[in-house]
Formats: sequence, structure tokens, C-alpha cells
Amino acid sequence: MLNAISLGMLITTAALVAWSGARTWRAKNGFLKWGGVGLTALLTAGVSLTIALMIAGLVKLHTRSAPVPSLEVAGTSEQIQRGQSIAGSFCDACHSRTAPLTGGADIANDSSIPIGSLVSSNLTPAGPLSRWSGGEVFRAIRNGVDAEGRWLIVMSYTNAGRLSDDDIQALIAYIRPGEVTVNPLDQLNPLGVIMLGAGLLPAGKPVFNGIITAPPKSPSVEYGEYILSYQDCGECHGANLTGGVQGQLAPIGPSLSVVKGWTLGEFVATMRTGVDPGGHELSNQMPWRPIGKMDDEELAAVYAYLTHRPGS
Repeated sequence: MLNAISLGMLITTAALVAWSGARTWRAKNGFLKWGGVGLTALLTAGVSLTIALMIAGLVKLHTRSAPVPSLEVAGTSEQIQRGQSIAGSFCDACHSRTAPLTGGADIANDSSIPIGSLVSSNLTPAGPLSRWSGGEVFRAIRNGVDAEGRWLIVMSYTNAGRLSDDDIQALIAYIRPGEVTVNPLDQLNPLGVIMLGAGLLPAGKPVFNGIITAPPKSPSVEYGEYILSYQDCGECHGANLTGGVQGQLAPIGPSLSVVKGWTLGEFVATMRTGVDPGGHELSNQMPWRPIGKMDDEELAAVYAYLTHRPGS
């Protein structure tokens, strides 16, 4: 509603400025005539450009779509256990602020530009799960589109969609015994919509409708690479994990090549205590608490990848 009102106000402003320019054209004083017309022309062009960018942003907000897969989740004890592990070591980073999976964290607060509210949803028993099918939950995780077909902005920015099909089903099995809220809380303000229209905000990861499989769970480089494919380490630490850069939306993180100088025990201790081998406390913006909930085998796999990845 705010964006619609803001767009209407911009259109009204453009019309008033253009009308003022037409009135100025009638002035008998040449300086006032040409100066006024030039000024109103610049103002009209500026407001018109803003209107065009806002319309482009609104179009982007409402055009993301993905099909709902046909899905039946068995809900075995093994799936639920695996889903609980993923929720604790991955989902908690955004969806747990005061209690596990209760949501309420506004990710937009970490942005230096006030683009709106990007509040994580509550995944605890807070709304009728009957309003979501298993396929709709799968689509929300894989492609950032909710049960009503609306764009889940932050979900589409994360790498959650890189979870394997089996792991997404395990996560569904874990959260489905309860209920989840169904109202998306992502809301860009007019500035955010204009930035989206201008291409200054990402449009989200591409929609993917294929199958993703994970390698067998083991303390291997391959399994570590899989874990980091869906964990969002690259958002802060750079695409190649060599350090963040100025201008990125996420907080700037250091190069993870530092891990090569640590032992496996030191890496595991760092992820579980928030204190590195040098005695430095990790930033509160670093989600070491949920990452530290991974089991020893998973953390060993991450360590193996960080210390043996190609090009490191």
C-alpha cells in the first residue's frame, strides 16, 4: 500500500511540475520564461525517471514464479533427525532471534541503506500448516516463492535453494509436525523498490526446477563443498571465500584462508565457542552459533574443504 501511495504521489508531482512549466512558458520576462521552463523540465525528467524505476521495481516484485512440485514427504525418524540438524545449523541463523525458529529478525537492519523490512518468518506452531502443501514448502525453500505465489525476497537471496532434494524433504519432515506462519514479512519501502528497479538490489537466485543431490555424508572435501554450497558464507566472505568487498549488501567478512593455519580441533572449537585460536572473539554478525551445531563429521568436512579447496 505504501508503495502504491508513493507512486501515486510521484505521478501527481510530475503532473504538477509539468503544469507549472506550462504556466511559466507564458511569462513575458525572457529570463523567467526560459529559466523556469528549463528548471521544470529537469524536475519533470527527474521525477519521471524515479517513476519509471519504481514501476520497474514493482514489476520485479510481482513477477517471480516457480511451479509447485508434486511431493509426498514420508516423515521418517531419520528424515526428522536430519531436518532438525539442518534447522539448527542453518535456518537458525536467520529464523531464531529470541527462541529457535521463532523468526522476527529484520535482516534489513544490517544494510547501510534503509530499504524496508526483511523480517524472517516464524516457523514454530503459529499458523495452520494445512495452508501449505509439502510442495509449497519445497518451492519456498528451493526458489523463494511462498504458498500464495509471492516473492520471499531474502529466501531467494540465500543459498537455501542449493540444499539437496533429500535434505529439503528432511527439513519439511521436521517442521511439518508443527505449523508455520504463512504471511511473508518481506516489505521493501519506496526507496527499496526504486533501487530494485534500478538494478541496485539483486533480483534473487535464478529459479531452478531440476534435481539436486548431495554426496554421501563424510568428513570429505566433497561433502564440505556441498555444505558450503547452501550455507551463505560467500555472501560475507566473498564468492571465492577470499574476503568480502566494499559495496556488498552483507557485512564484509575476512578471507577464510586463515583456517589453513588452524588444526581441525581449533576450527571446531572456534565454531562452537566463537573464539579463534588467537583468542579473538568472532563478530556477532558471524552465525557461528548455528554453524557450531553441526556434528563433528560435518564440521570436519567443512574444514577439509576450506583447507584443501582448489585455488586456496
